[in-house]
Order: sequence, then structure tokens, then C-alpha cells
Amino acid sequence: MQAATAGNDMFVRRLLFVVLFAATMAGSLALAALALSPGGLDLIDATLLALFAVTLPWMVVGFWNAVIGFLVMRFSADPTAAVMPTAAAIRGDEPVTASTAILLCIRNELPERMIRNVEPMLAGLDAAGCGACFHLYVLSDTSNPEIASNEQKYFAALTSRWRERVAVTYRHRALNTGYKAGNIRDFCERWGSRHDFALTLDADSLMTASAVLRLVRIMQADAGLGILQGMVVGLPSTSAFARVFQFGMRLGMRSYTIGSAWWQGDCGPYWGHNAVLRLEPFIAHCALPVLVGNGTEDRHILSHDQIEAALMRAAGYDVRVLPQEDLGWEENPPTLIEFIRRDLRWCQGNMQYWRFLFLPGLRPVSRYQLALAILMFIGSPAWIGLLVLGTLTVAFSDTLGSFIRPDAGMALFVCVVAMWFSPKVASAIDILLHPELRRGFGGAALFILNCILETVYSILLCPILWVGHTIFLVGLLFGHEVGWIGQTRDDHAVPLTLALHNLWPHTLLGFAALGLLAITQPAAILYALFLAGGPALAVPFAMMTAWPPFGSFAARVGIGRLPEETARPAILLALELPAIELATPMPRPSSV
Repeated sequence: MQAATAGNDMFVRRLLFVVLFAATMAGSLALAALALSPGGLDLIDATLLALFAVTLPWMVVGFWNAVIGFLVMRFSADPTAAVMPTAAAIRGDEPVTASTAILLCIRNELPERMIRNVEPMLAGLDAAGCGACFHLYVLSDTSNPEIASNEQKYFAALTSRWRERVAVTYRHRALNTGYKAGNIRDFCERWGSRHDFALTLDADSLMTASAVLRLVRIMQADAGLGILQGMVVGLPSTSAFARVFQFGMRLGMRSYTIGSAWWQGDCGPYWGHNAVLRLEPFIAHCALPVLVGNGTEDRHILSHDQIEAALMRAAGYDVRVLPQEDLGWEENPPTLIEFIRRDLRWCQGNMQYWRFLFLPGLRPVSRYQLALAILMFIGSPAWIGLLVLGTLTVAFSDTLGSFIRPDAGMALFVCVVAMWFSPKVASAIDILLHPELRRGFGGAALFILNCILETVYSILLCPILWVGHTIFLVGLLFGHEVGWIGQTRDDHAVPLTLALHNLWPHTLLGFAALGLLAITQPAAILYALFLAGGPALAVPFAMMTAWPPFGSFAARVGIGRLPEETARPAILLALELPAIELATPMPRPSSV
């Protein structure tokens, strides 16, 4: 009876979300059609409407997730219990009896950096008396012989240090067949039957022992839970680019994750790391097929995580996210160039999802998640199409009024901006209404200043990424691909030559659009800046946000300040992170 009631409740939540989504999509398109109505709707107007329709789903989903998340955060006594009741029932003193493999998946990374991150977690598990229940597997797909040699040396020493407390196994594959999914599948075939659960970690993952034990206890308490994804936040950084990005990420994820968890429920996301898998069903049901290629070679799935979540849910096991911000950290790319490299890998992986949209047995929410993952990147060429076609149409119109109605156009512009920033705005309002949360971000004044800076940053960054996605997707049609490569995680400057080499198409497009409007319709420039300003300034943006002295200054004065730089968790103090050491300790005034 209880399960049936919960199922009916989830059905109502999902139906409500669908109605809200459909109504907002229809209303937005109707408003856009009204805005374009001067002179009647012609082929150009219809094309603009079609492009706008492609960009809409991500904004509409984000808006309603943010609204729902905000309502849950404001009016629920326990937001976590509202979206995941099992987690609220865990006291934290339940015996840990399950055997859990910790999977550290690496490729061409600095071994000393990974050991720095993982060893405090091992120490915490041992101190909690649970070391015997865990086994660390270092799963290396490193292709660089020098790095592989260092790995063997460093991890042999780690194994020796922890031999009597937590088991450690290092394995190196000569070929990274199947990318990360293949790396984990190789573990499953060799050692998976020895363990109940597996905790997946990326090379940049950092988790406390208490967070790991919390996830494991929840898995123990719910035998129907197949994947439990922990929320992941950015690790304090001295890169200005990373600092502002992860500040915005912290805001956006807070409301978005809680809102989506409220209606997705047992069909939640899996992000591939900082999550616990139930190994028996994962091994039995989540093996990824090899995609048939274009006649020359087969293709392995690059973005494995959401496919595995869909397969786990299809097998009858729940996939849930725990929306708490103290479950783990990750390192964000320190420069725009590195960020784009990572983003394009995700883009290529998500484009493979179309093959699974109609796979038999998938739940409707799983299909929605796959479709939305595709639209996340398909929306980019639609935005650029709007910029190019809109600019040309405006430039060759007699007046702005002959192309777009001022009243409906302004209303549409306001709606788009509101939906675009709604997840961050919702979280910001909730933080400002909580004194303790405000203090964590450095107080109300600093927090508001950082929100303003992050808004400008996002307006510049997003169109730069959209141009990059568009160029990459066109190349993908002609066989240009990326693989699973290591990342440069340390702060470093971006010289002018490198910025120009990578970003000249963005700059050319941005200046061309703004220049054409400056000559023909100067009044339209203010609106065009939202799409063309970032690309036009891509080169100085990349250089400035990567400049190490600016990053150190940002850490000292609190630009992009995170709660961890105020509260200073013991695990981060132990890592001696420069961002923590540079951050000025904040007083605890009574009013902010």
C-alpha cells in the first residue's frame, strides 16, 4: 500500500511537471511568434521560431526545476527528506557490513595528486573502524609510459602503507578499450563478484570518509536502490576562471538538483563519479554495447553514465541523487581552453545517445534524460543560428519595428533571461534568506557582488561555448572526433598565440555581428551583446581569467568565494590548498 501511494504521488508530480513544461513551451513560442508578427510570418520568421524552439527545452526545464527546488528549500522542514525519504531515516551509526570497492579511474594524471586526494578518505574509513569493508582499486588506462612508471611506484608505496588497514590494488591496462566504461567493466569482470557496492571516483574526485559511509549506509538500507549519486561541488581554486565558474555551479546545482529530484524520484541522474553502484545488477544489466560504426570501425560509448542509469532503471532498480553539498568535490578546468576541451568530449558522448532513445524497456523519464542530454548541445547551433540569421535580418530591415514588435520583443527577452538564470537566482534568494548560508559565502554584500560578477561571466562564457559546440558538431559530421585524454589541472597562463589559435572563429563571428549592427541598426547592439559579446571578447576573456596573479588576487579578496573557504573543512586544510590559505578569514557578524 505504501509503495502504491508513493507511486501515485510520483505520477502526479511528473504529470504536473509535464503540464508546466508544455504550457511554458507553448506560451514562449506564442510570444515569439507575436514578437515576429510585423509584416506577417514569412520563411525567415518560421526558421527563427524553429531555432528558438530547439533552444527552449533546456531553459524551460531549468526554470521549473528551479521553481520547484526553491519551494522545496523554503517550505520543507527537511529538503533532503522531501526528495529522498530513505536518506532522512539514516542516523549515521548503522553498522557498515557491505563490501565496497572504491574505483579510482585515471588516465595520464599525476599520481601524487590523486594520492593526496584519496589518502585522507582512507584514513577516515580506517578511523571509523570500517577499513576492512573497503578495497581501493586504482584502475589506470594511462598511455604515457613515463606517467605509468610513476604510477606503479607511487601506488606500490600507497599499497604498502595501507596494507594492514585498507586493501589497495593497482591495475594498468595497455589499451583503454571502451574508455572509462570499459575501464570499469574490466574491474567488474575481474573482481566485481567479490563486492556488494562500488564507489566510482574520477581522478579529480575528493570525498570525506563520512560522505562515503553515508552513501553506503543508504544503499544498505534500500535493497532496491541500484545507483546513488552524490551531489558534487567545485574544489576551491586559485584560477579566476574556475573560481567564478564553480561559484555559479554551486548556485545552479542547488535549486536545480532538488527540483529535478522532487519529480524524477527513482529515475534520477548518474554523473559517472562520486556515486555508489550496486554491483550485481550493474554487472548483469549495465554492460554497454559497442556501436556499429560507419563501415570502417565500431564506436565505444564515450559518455557512459546516463546510459548506465537508464539501463539500471529498466532492470527495476532505483537511481537516485542525494542533493547535499558536503558529499564531495571535483576540480574544474583552470582555463577556458581546458574547459572547452572537456566540454567537447561530453558533446561527442552525448551525441551518441540518439541510438538509445527508443531502446526497448527504458522508462519514460530515462528517455527524457537522454533527449535532454542531446538537446543540451544541439541547442548550441540553434543559438548561433539565431545570432547569425537574426543579425542579418535586423541589419537589412528598414527599422527594428518592421522586424520585431517592441512590446512583445521586450517581454520575450525578459522571459528568456529569467529562464536562463532562474536556477542561480532561486538558490541566491534562498541563501540570502538564511543567515548561516550567507556567512558561508562571505556575507550578503560579497555574495551579491559575486552574483553580479558571475552573471556577467555567464553572459560571456555561454555563447563562447555555443560557438565551440557548433564548430565541433559540424566537424563531427565529417568524422572529426575527440577521445578520453588527460586534463591539465594546474593553474597556468593562456598566451595570446594559444588564445588566438583556439578562439579566432569565435572572435570573428562576434565582431562581425556587432560590427554589422553598429553600421545598420545600432539600437539592436544592446540585445545582440547577449549572444555576440562573449565570442567577440573570447581571446581577452580566456587570457584574463587564466592569468595566475589575477586568480591569486581573486582568492584573497573573495571573488567567487565558496563556503569551504569560510568554514575550512579539516580535509581541505590537510590538503594545504592555496585557495584555502589565501582566503581571508571572515568575521562572524550578527547581521550577515
